[in-house]
Order: sequence, then structure tokens, then C-alpha cells
Amino acid sequence: MGRKLLIRDLTLRDGQQSQLATRMNQTQIDKLLPYYRDANFYAMEVWGGAVPDSAMRYLNENPWERLAKIKQVIGGVSKLTALSRGRNLFGYNPYPDDVIDGFSKHAVQTGVDIMRIFDALNDTNNMLATIKSVKKYGGEADCAVCYTVDPSYSWWFKLMRLMEGKSLPPKLFTPDYFVSKAKILEESGADMISIKDMAGLIDPASTAILIDKLKKELKVPVDLHTHCTPGYGLASVLMAMIHGVDIVDTVIMNFSQGPAAPSLELVQIFADKLGMETSLNMQAIEKINKELFHVRQELKAFDQLKKIPVQFDYTRDQLPKKIHRFFDEAIMAASDNKINILLDRTHKIEKYFGFPLPDIKVQKAEIPGGMYSNMIAQLESLKVPELFNDVLKAIPRVRLDAGLIPLVTPTSQIVGAQAVSSVIQKSKGNHFYSQASTQFKNLVMGQYGKTPYPIDPEFRKLITGSPDETPYEVDKYEHAENSPIEEIGVMLCEDEKEQLLLELFPTVAKEFLKRQKIDRFENMQAQKVHTDYELMVEGLRGNYQN
Repeated sequence: MGRKLLIRDLTLRDGQQSQLATRMNQTQIDKLLPYYRDANFYAMEVWGGAVPDSAMRYLNENPWERLAKIKQVIGGVSKLTALSRGRNLFGYNPYPDDVIDGFSKHAVQTGVDIMRIFDALNDTNNMLATIKSVKKYGGEADCAVCYTVDPSYSWWFKLMRLMEGKSLPPKLFTPDYFVSKAKILEESGADMISIKDMAGLIDPASTAILIDKLKKELKVPVDLHTHCTPGYGLASVLMAMIHGVDIVDTVIMNFSQGPAAPSLELVQIFADKLGMETSLNMQAIEKINKELFHVRQELKAFDQLKKIPVQFDYTRDQLPKKIHRFFDEAIMAASDNKINILLDRTHKIEKYFGFPLPDIKVQKAEIPGGMYSNMIAQLESLKVPELFNDVLKAIPRVRLDAGLIPLVTPTSQIVGAQAVSSVIQKSKGNHFYSQASTQFKNLVMGQYGKTPYPIDPEFRKLITGSPDETPYEVDKYEHAENSPIEEIGVMLCEDEKEQLLLELFPTVAKEFLKRQKIDRFENMQAQKVHTDYELMVEGLRGNYQN
């Protein structure tokens, strides 16, 4: 048996979130679960991220029930994993320890085995409360370091900084930066470390260096999570496999690649050729893949790319010799660190299978694909799409001013929205920062935590009115109010799980819980009327017979 490679399947969370706006309903998921039980994945990411919000907002489904139903079928065959944004949990607001503890307790008790915890600023202090709580209730803490790169500044911006007497910061996001964060998290109780590359920016050369360093410095397993939009994903996962990564994140073929993570089937072919043991039941996975094809058809209204790959059955279909050669040449190129050849061969493999080609615009912009498309949508809705290139040029400035933060939810949305607003204001002749969003002010103020690079006090004063950093104060948090539903006279939240939904998603959960309670009340009333009617009929029948 060769070296063991563990596979974390992202299909039911990150996969559907990347491809289909998180619209899979419980019925669609239920069809897949018996096959997943047989598939033997090391872990399955099924919850967290946008799943709880989307389940309530669009599907009228209880996210706690979704997690429980998956756990009921999968049991202990595969570890169920969820995604949590550290002190922010699922949204923009920082939460106090009691909310974090309650969430962690119920998540683990309902079915989460591994909680992947990250912080958008890579502020490890923001992750400590969740690490402690998850482990206290018997879960494993998968601590993620968000991967990013230093901004590429235009010559004009460099000149302006020089004229202002300001220097640019030194290169910050080096392999040593990520390793130092990982070591802090290991010392804080991490059971594994993930490199979370939400934008797909980690190229194969950087992957080789970083995985080597992490494996030398850490005692816990290392996981690589990346996406394929800019065109590095498959090549970087292969490079990670060659350099000793313990776990890789993949998505089953019909939901994979493009904005999502690399295809499990392609990774499995590389593993076969490298003599690595994944222990997967590919027959069961092929059954899942066929069902996923139908799901993409059913949810095509939410499918941005509408580019379904060639239907390939790993268990039966034979690849042409030329494609086998591309796999072999990719492995040789990765082993010899010939990056251009490696990327060329992996792109040819992806093209053969009908996956989206690398998005060079996103690659050059060095931002997540979702952030890229969101900014386009914002400008189009405001009827100023011609400002898009100016917005792209503005992002390095906004990001530097805000402390060189990584671009991951929620900071990617905060920076993107601020760049759009600032460029529009400048086009109107106003100051670049004449209109700062509340979230941007909070970020600059220090409410989200410590930024990777110190924020200029003068800039903080410009945005917030004070040069002083103001960290988030737990004692100022106001718990969501559990009020009665006037129409039916029952409380909005009946237990701690529902109260947590209200804390984490105030507006969405309020509407969802209210709708659920009213529907249940009306069903009970209808049942009562039906029962009363049957009793009346039975009574009349008895009187007639007498």
C-alpha cells in the first residue's frame, strides 16, 4: 500500500455554494446520502458557510434539521465538517463567547465532527473561543490560515505614495507568514491546519514551498483547500500531493472546477499514478456524480457558468493515451518543479473534460471570483459599468489603507463594496473616501480584530473620527430579543437552537421562524377542524342508527 492521502469532499457545501448559489434542497441531498455512506470519504463538508442562511432564506428549511438528517444517514463512516468564521461565526458581527459556545455545542451535538475555523484577518485571537468550545464538546478544531498575496500596485499609485512621502510596506505574505500563523494555531489546540485559499491564488511553486515548510514545522496534519477560477487549482493540488500534504479538498466532478475546488476524479487519477491510497469507493462516487448531473439540470437557473463537464465514469471509461500522457507529464513536471509545463498539462486535462478555462481576468486581479462578479453586478445596478477597471485599480489602495487584509468573506465584500463606492465618489469630484460604509468604518476602527499590517492613525481618524484603535467589546453585545408572534400568541424561539439562529441571522431567522410557527399553527387548526367534523359526523351517524 502506498502513502495514505485523505480526501475531504466539499460537494454538499462549498461545491454547491460555488456553482449553484447554495440552492440544493433537502430532497436533493437525501437522494445522495445512501451513496455517500458507501463512498468512504475521510470527511464531508456539509454545513456552515452560506448553508444555514440559504436554507432559511430560500428553501424554508431548518439548517439544524439538515445537519441532523445528514448525520443520521452517514453516522461515523465519514467525519462531517462545517465552516465557521471564528468570532464572526457566519456574518459580519463579532459575537461574545456565550454565543460562540452555544453554537459550538449544538453544532457538535447535532452532527459536526470537525469545525473548520478561520478569521478573515488571520487574527488568531479571533479563533481561540471557537477552538476552545469545539474541543470542549468533543469536536475537532480544523484551524485555517487564509492564503493571500501582496497587492500589485500600479506605477501611478507608487508615484502618488512617493509624492506624499509614504513608502509601500515590505512583502508581507511570505511562506514564513503563513507558517507562523499555523504554529500559533497548533499551540492553541488545532487538531489540523488548513491552508484556505478562497481565491485560488496559490500557484504550484508557492504550494511546494509552503507545504514543505508546514510539514517540517508542524506535528498536526496539513490540508490544502483551493479553487480553480484563476487556473492554478488542479496543478497546485498535485504539487501538494507530491510534497506530502495529508488531506486535499475536492468536489465530485459534476460540481467541480471553475469557481469550485478541483475534481475528485482527476485527483484520484493522479493518486493512482502516484501510488497513493485514498480508500474511496469509486462505484458509489460515480452514483453520486450521476445524481449531481440531474441536480445541475434542476437548478440551472442558479448555475452561473452553465458549463457541465463531459460525463466521465471513472469506474468504466477509458482515457485516450494522449490524456494519460498529460497526467504523466504533469506529474513529471511537478516533480521537477517545471511550473509552466505543469500548468500547460493540467489545463489541457481540464479542457479535455470540458471544464471552464482559467479566468485570466480574475488571475490578474488577484481577488476571489465571487468578489469580482459581485463588483460587476454592483456597477451594473448603479448604471456605471464603465468604472470597473478603475475599481480594480482601486482595490490595492483600499486594501492597503485597511491594513492589507486577506480577501475572504466578509472582508472581500467590505473591500469590494468600498472600492466601488470610492471610485463612484471620485468620478463625481468628491474625495475618494467621502462615503465609507459602516462595515468599512468598523474594520478600520478595529472592531474585526488586528489587521496584518498596521493602519495609519491619520487614516483611521479620516474614516472613523478618531486615530485610536477601538477593539470589539464583548460586554456591549445585545442579545436578539425572543418576542411573541402576535398572530398566534407563541414565542418566536422555542429552544436554544432557534435562539442561536436568531442571534446569527436576525432578519432571515425572524422571518423563517415566524413562517414556520404560523404554518404549524394553521396546520394544527385545520387538523382540529377536520377532527371535529369527523366526530360530528360520527355522532350524527350514531343518532340516526339509534
